Amino acid sequence: MGSGELKPGQLLPPMRELAGELGVNPNTVAAAYRTLRERGVIETAGRRGSRVRPRPATTARGSLRIEAPEGVRDVGEGNPDVSLLPPLGEALAAAARAHAAHPTLYGEVPVDEEFARLARAALDADGVPAGPVGVASGALDAIERVLAAHLRPGDAVAVEDPGWGSVLDLVPALGLRVVPVRLDDEGPLPGEVARALRDEGARAVVVTARAQNPTGAAVSGPRAAELRDLLARHPDVLLVEDDHGHGFVDLAPHPLAGATKRWAFVRSVSKAYGPDLRVAAFTGDAVTVDRVLGRQRLGPGWVSRLLQRAVAHLWRTGAVDGAAVARAYGERRDALVRALEARGVEAHGRSGMNVWVPVADETGAVARLLHAGWAVAPGARFRVRSGPGVRLTVSRLSPGDIEPLATAVAEAAGPMPARSYG
Repeated sequence: MGSGELKPGQLLPPMRELAGELGVNPNTVAAAYRTLRERGVIETAGRRGSRVRPRPATTARGSLRIEAPEGVRDVGEGNPDVSLLPPLGEALAAAARAHAAHPTLYGEVPVDEEFARLARAALDADGVPAGPVGVASGALDAIERVLAAHLRPGDAVAVEDPGWGSVLDLVPALGLRVVPVRLDDEGPLPGEVARALRDEGARAVVVTARAQNPTGAAVSGPRAAELRDLLARHPDVLLVEDDHGHGFVDLAPHPLAGATKRWAFVRSVSKAYGPDLRVAAFTGDAVTVDRVLGRQRLGPGWVSRLLQRAVAHLWRTGAVDGAAVARAYGERRDALVRALEARGVEAHGRSGMNVWVPVADETGAVARLLHAGWAVAPGARFRVRSGPGVRLTVSRLSPGDIEPLATAVAEAAGPMPARSYG
C-alpha cells in the first residue's frame, strides 16, 4: 500500500488465500490485517471483505469544503450567528475573580461545583436520568472519550447517515467501524437501528437529540419511545446522545438515556455560547463517567476551571435568551424551507441552523450554486451511503436573502433523486 500498488478502495484478497500465496500461517495474515485496520489503513465490512480505505482515517471530511471567493456568499460554513452569541467579558472576569479568591491547583476535583450543579439541574429538567457530571473539551471530545472507554478496535458503531462529519471521521480514526443508519426528520429509523444491531453487530449507537447536522432532525416523543424499547432489548450496547442543540433549539429533547446499561448524554455550549469556549457537560451511568474521568486524568487532567466558571456564570445570569435565539434561527430556517418547497425542492430543517437539500448531482449542484454566488457545503462531508445533497446554514441569512437563495438552489438542484433521505 505504501508503494502505491494497491489503490484506494481496492478489495484485498481473503486472508486464507493470501496466506497460501505467501506461504505463511493464516493467523499471521489475520494479525497483519488487524494491525492495518486498527491504524486506519484498511476497513472491513464483514462478509464483503476488506478494502484499502478510500482516504486516510485522519483525513477530515471538513477538508471537502468550498472556499467562497470574493463576491460569493458562504452558507456552508456551519457557524452560529455571532450577533446571537453572548459577550464573554463579564463571564471571564467573574471566573478570574473566583480564581483569585481560590486558585485551582493540582489535585483538586476536575469539575467545578457550580458548573456541575447547574448542568445537572438542566439535565434533570429535561428528563435525563440521574448520573454524575463530567466536563470535556467540546462534544466531540466527550464522544471520543466515551467510545474509547468501552470499545475496542474493530467494533462497529451505528452512526446517523447523513450525519455529523466529525463523528464519521472520528469512528474510523479510533479503529472502529462505521455502520450507517438512515434517519428522517424525527431521528434514526428504528428499523435501521435494529438492522445495525442485529445484522452488523453494532456495539454502540450515536444519536443526535435535536438540531441534527446536517438535516436538522430532532428525535420526537413517539420515535424516542420506539428507540428506547428497541435499545432495551440490547442492554449491553453503548448509547451516546449528542445534545449540542441545548440553548438554541426550542424543541424539547426526548432522551434515550438509560435504555441500556452503558450510556452518556453530552451537551456542548459551542453553538449557543461560542465555539471557542470548548466546554461540554456530560453525564452517564456511573461506570462510564468514572472511566472517562479516570482516563482524562491521565491526559489533560481536567478542562480549565476558568472556562467552567465562565460558562456557569453565563448559565446563572441567563446571558442567552434561548427562546429568542431559537426563534431567530427558526424564522430563517423555516422561511428557506418554505421557499424551497414552493419551488418544488425537497428540503429538511426541523430544528437548528441548517437545511439539508437532496440533489441528483451533488458536484454539479455545488458548482452551479457557486457560479450563482452561493457557496454551500457538499453533502459528501456528511454521507456514507445516503443520497447526494447539499447543506445550507441559515446563520448569516437576512430576510432579503431567502428568495434569491431558494431560486438559485431550485435552479441548481436538478430532478429529485429517487431515494434521497429517510
